[in-house]
Amino acid sequence: MLKILFTFLLIALSLTASAQTAEELNSKGLEHYAKGEYSMATDFFGQAAEQNNANAQYNLGVCYSYGYGVVQNYKEATKWFRKAAKNGHASAQFNLGMCYRNGHGVSQSYGEAAEWFKKAANQQHIKAQFYYGQCYFHGEGVSLDYVEAVRWFRKAAERGNIEAQFSLGYCYTNGWGVTQNFEKSAEWFSIAAENGLADAQYLLGEHYYFGTGVVQNYEEAAKWYAKAAEQNNFDAQCFLGDCYFFGEGIEQNYDKAVEWYSKAAVNNHSTAQNNLGVCYKNGFGTTQSNEKAVEWYYKAAINGQADAQFNLGESYFYGEGVEQNYEEAIKWLSLAALQDHTDALYLLGNCHYFGYGVKKSQKEAVKWYRKAANLGHPNATNALNILGVD
Repeated sequence: MLKILFTFLLIALSLTASAQTAEELNSKGLEHYAKGEYSMATDFFGQAAEQNNANAQYNLGVCYSYGYGVVQNYKEATKWFRKAAKNGHASAQFNLGMCYRNGHGVSQSYGEAAEWFKKAANQQHIKAQFYYGQCYFHGEGVSLDYVEAVRWFRKAAERGNIEAQFSLGYCYTNGWGVTQNFEKSAEWFSIAAENGLADAQYLLGEHYYFGTGVVQNYEEAAKWYAKAAEQNNFDAQCFLGDCYFFGEGIEQNYDKAVEWYSKAAVNNHSTAQNNLGVCYKNGFGTTQSNEKAVEWYYKAAINGQADAQFNLGESYFYGEGVEQNYEEAIKWLSLAALQDHTDALYLLGNCHYFGYGVKKSQKEAVKWYRKAANLGHPNATNALNILGVD
């Protein structure tokens, strides 16, 4: 009996020593990691991981994910994340979920991702709570459920996750999973914006510009557009350009308008491209150039921007910046008209009435005038009155 008890104590002591040794090895690995000595770090992590230390297994997975001290290998990273995750390590569970979400080291599986996010989220892992909410928001790996998405977004948002704060604000804006509430939307965007999230700064600017959920304030709108624009939010750059162009919330400055339109335009922002074309056409903040205007109208038009399609069509109609070509004018005006652009609808009516680029037809002209008039175009209404039709 004494021999059995002695043997049991030896095993227990051995296990305790082993566990302590594993944690010590992991700690040494962290010391080397902090110094940028990644090869040494991975060696210690590896020794501890082989002793089933969850922290070391997770740390080794991180090293394989980023190639710190080892050749980057997502499959190895996933292997070690899985070992740590099965040992209950919340961050490893989250990272394993991300591996499944992105197909790194494993076949992509939103279902597996959701399962691991859930495990980590239930251990109060903030990022996992946000991503588990994303699963419900997009219906990835679980049934689409905005109410559940909001529930998990809120958990993460209240604990400081700025992406969750933004997402919760977005849900309040659109009434997804909650009653639509612009005040709440602005509140959550404000929190995320103060924490530096560019998308939240832009949308907070939108709230102030249009007065949704807050008192309309162009100065505040311009301020938040500027913060987001400095972080390369292209929408914010375009709207900041508008603020400078119209002098809304900031002193009017065409040069600054062109500067911000240009930043967004070179990144394929179609509205900024059109607005830059308008500046070139009229010489606002830049040397007047119909050719440059057409160049930017075209870039925006092929991206489906209705104003640009109209402006390009009008340029062909009058031969400004390009050789006059009524057929090309009709082509671009027709594309804008499909988006109910009233000026395009009216000009198409003129083309059919006078026979520019098409066969002259009062019947076709009336059709286009009527469409424009129904959308409130005054000249189209006058044209119908002159022709004596309703």
